[in-house]
Amino acid sequence: MPELKVRLPDDSERVVAEGSTVLDLAAVISRNLARAAVAAVIDGVETDLTTTITDGARVRIVTADSDEGRHVLRHSTAHVMAQAVTRLFPGAKYTIGPAIDSGFYYDFDLGGRAFTEDDLASVEAEMRSIIRADQPFTRSVIPVADALSLFESQPYKCEIIRRVRDGGADGSDSSEAGADVDTVSLYRNTPEFVDLCLGPHVPTTGRLGHFKLLKVSSAYWRGNERGPVLQRIYGTAWESKTALEEHLHRLEEAEKRDHRRLAVELDLLSFPSELGGGLAVWHPKGATVRKLMEDYSRARHQDGGYQFVFTPHLSNASLFRTSGHLDFYADGMYPAMEMDNGTYYPKPMNCPMHCLIFRGRQRSYRELPLRLFELGTVYRYERAGTLHGLMRIRGFTQDDSHIFCTREQLQEEIISLLDFIVSVLRAFGFQDFSFHLSTKDPHKFVGSEEIWDEATEALRAALTTHGLEYSLKEGDAAFYGPKIDIHVRDAIGRIWQLSTIQCDFNLPERFDLEYVSSDGSRRRPIMLHRALFGSVERFFGVLVEHYAGAFPTWLSPLQVRILPVAETHENYAQSVRDRLASRGIRVDVVEATDPLGKRIRTAKLEKIPYLLVVGDDDVTAGTVGVNARSTDVERGVTVEEFVDRLTREIHPNSIVS
Repeated sequence: MPELKVRLPDDSERVVAEGSTVLDLAAVISRNLARAAVAAVIDGVETDLTTTITDGARVRIVTADSDEGRHVLRHSTAHVMAQAVTRLFPGAKYTIGPAIDSGFYYDFDLGGRAFTEDDLASVEAEMRSIIRADQPFTRSVIPVADALSLFESQPYKCEIIRRVRDGGADGSDSSEAGADVDTVSLYRNTPEFVDLCLGPHVPTTGRLGHFKLLKVSSAYWRGNERGPVLQRIYGTAWESKTALEEHLHRLEEAEKRDHRRLAVELDLLSFPSELGGGLAVWHPKGATVRKLMEDYSRARHQDGGYQFVFTPHLSNASLFRTSGHLDFYADGMYPAMEMDNGTYYPKPMNCPMHCLIFRGRQRSYRELPLRLFELGTVYRYERAGTLHGLMRIRGFTQDDSHIFCTREQLQEEIISLLDFIVSVLRAFGFQDFSFHLSTKDPHKFVGSEEIWDEATEALRAALTTHGLEYSLKEGDAAFYGPKIDIHVRDAIGRIWQLSTIQCDFNLPERFDLEYVSSDGSRRRPIMLHRALFGSVERFFGVLVEHYAGAFPTWLSPLQVRILPVAETHENYAQSVRDRLASRGIRVDVVEATDPLGKRIRTAKLEKIPYLLVVGDDDVTAGTVGVNARSTDVERGVTVEEFVDRLTREIHPNSIVS
């Protein structure tokens, strides 16, 4: 039988029989690989395991325990869910069903009916029946006209097909259809069920099974608030029972840590309906934590050579026309306000105004790098369906820095920024970081290719010089320049994107920014955009969930509560309070109007780091009983010893010494 050669990712070669599929190749390599394989990449193109290999092809086999493999599992499971729903609810219209982070969803139109919890159980049971049947996923490619006929009873699918015919899918689910405008690709499980999809999928439904349906919500078709309201089922799928159980445990932990619930329980902040969606008010306890965050940020920036600036909350439209935001970001801005002297917008960004500050007078190379810093509140229109507590909000404050430097200073400045960001994130308790370099979106950018290449290379070189591993995110940059995103892992393993460094050659050009160089010539500065928290609000929400509301002592709104055992101990409790307060410690006293046990339980629910219980012996000896949040109870600790110990604990991060 004729043979052919294929090349593997390590540049080794394998010989297989002509007509072999990727699954055949996997079996040649090892039985374990064949069992773990779910898809493949052939010459850079994702494909099914049933794809026939050609001579000389470069093949990478995708296994279920990789991110790519889990994506295939989840997308395949979403198709099985759509099949189950159409079986159980005749006449149901199915729309799109992508894989998402840690799971998948599918949107359905049930003609006005809503799914119930009982429905979820029924759908899950039907899915398991389909999986047990071990149905093959079979791919085919057909002309658009035939596809419209095939899906004539599915109006949403027909709309997708017409979008493909008229120029391609809009990106809401890249797996909906093929890239060729004359044809679309389909996957069929059985004669009864067929779906639009690029794939790849697992070979058969029997390769699935470690999944769980999680919840139902409403969704707008194509995100259009004036469009049809659909029913969305969310689920999760993993490569093993253990991985699924670990994820479900993380979800339980995440629910316990939900900042929206804890914000109410701990009296930190709220979202009054009278304000409108995506807008919060900060209560005294939450405001105390926020002030500590901002004060720490100000102190670190002052020590880092930054200069503080302030800019207004709105601007004439001409500013955002110059910056390019009206061309590239108008959908994310609030509507214009027509005033007697022009058109104004609430600012979505601080950077254009910082450009005006730089341009306010002639600048010399001796002033560079010029580091401007502002805690600037911005306003962005987020659709109602995307709002999520402090994580997705319409009015928020950025710890926004813009650094203007020379080309010669650029790489060193980026390295310095990386050090600065990591040290601040560590001060707030994060230790596990990952770095991601985002490159130009070929359809949405300003400036020349040469400028973008230079900016991207500067960021890449800084990461390499710093010895940092990073991943590449093709096409994910903002319209004005490439960027480095820094992600952190929280206490339960979730990843949060927080800090950003963006290299910008374009705004200095648009605003005609110049400095006088050492030889007297005028040159353009380079502009670095840097948000460390990202936004104060979102960072606060991440902290609440990371610590489950039990902030470290230096950040806690109340650090110590003193509980007199009885009324006769209240004067002594007040004297201890005064001594602690004089050292800058946030402390209160709860008088003995309720039993001591009840007051201790209340304080524990408030997650106060230290409770000091004082009774007869303490009054006599000048001591306290220390009931710490995370250690055993201590008796007979002198007040001065406790204050010294607490001050040492607070000092490393607090601006209060």
